[in-house]
Amino acid sequence: MNNTFQTGYVALIGKPNTGKSTLMNALIGEKVSITAHRPQTTRHQILGIKTTDNYQCIFVDTPGLHDDNHKAIHRYMNRAAASMFTEADLICVLLDVKRFNRNDEKILQRVSKFEKVIVVLNKIDQVTRAACLPMMKQIAEFAPGREIVPVSALKRDNLDRLETLIVAQLPPGAPQFPDDQITDKSMRFITAEIIREKLFRVLKQELPYSITVNIDHYKEETDLTRISATVWVERSSQKGIVIGKNGSLLKKIGSLARTDIERLLDTQVYLQLWVKIREGWADDEKSLAAFGYSDANPSH
Repeated sequence: MNNTFQTGYVALIGKPNTGKSTLMNALIGEKVSITAHRPQTTRHQILGIKTTDNYQCIFVDTPGLHDDNHKAIHRYMNRAAASMFTEADLICVLLDVKRFNRNDEKILQRVSKFEKVIVVLNKIDQVTRAACLPMMKQIAEFAPGREIVPVSALKRDNLDRLETLIVAQLPPGAPQFPDDQITDKSMRFITAEIIREKLFRVLKQELPYSITVNIDHYKEETDLTRISATVWVERSSQKGIVIGKNGSLLKKIGSLARTDIERLLDTQVYLQLWVKIREGWADDEKSLAAFGYSDANPSH
């Protein structure tokens, strides 16, 4: 490590579905945050840590900021995202090039008082260059003087430039994490997130929003890791949706999750999934705390 080592926290902020998790995974070169074509996939603050000889960049993937506060879980996610406005060394506001709207304008307004902000215009692979330029001009009106960087997190377009701009803003300082650590999350947390991702991907539109995953049992043996997890839903009708006919969907979800977990752990995995009902858990503070949604540790 040299004498001018830089370390800093970089908050990835934006409304739901702008590609924050995909961008973080691309920048650190590892899959740390789950992704799905569905708003509000991310529910916690998740750190993705990239360490080189010159810097340690601690990316913070945050839940999408949204106006829906009618349930306790929505309020929790908004708090988890908004807390990073003041805690981060740098804020990267992610915008979807095809879906810039009033909600994005509000977020740009909220960050206008902070000094270190980069505007990231994501998903440019989905539009022509001719369509991108007027969009950048429009955004510049709401973010005067800010660097606007067009990227495609999915295709890795222009990420080198974005990373250069990010690193230039990091303060000098010693690393906060060992150089081989890529996240602050435990394997229990990551396993639960992988299962939740597979629920999103298999069930798609049928997926009840009020669904969460809890790891009941996690035991590493010599050549095998045994994991038992519960998928919690709010109503009996939702339980049927998750299980599927003759258990077909739950079996598929378990198989896909096990494959990813085995790849991550580099060992054989025995995975058991159960589906249980806790009525109204997403709007009950005690249930939220029991499932790990706690303001005392929003990145739990």
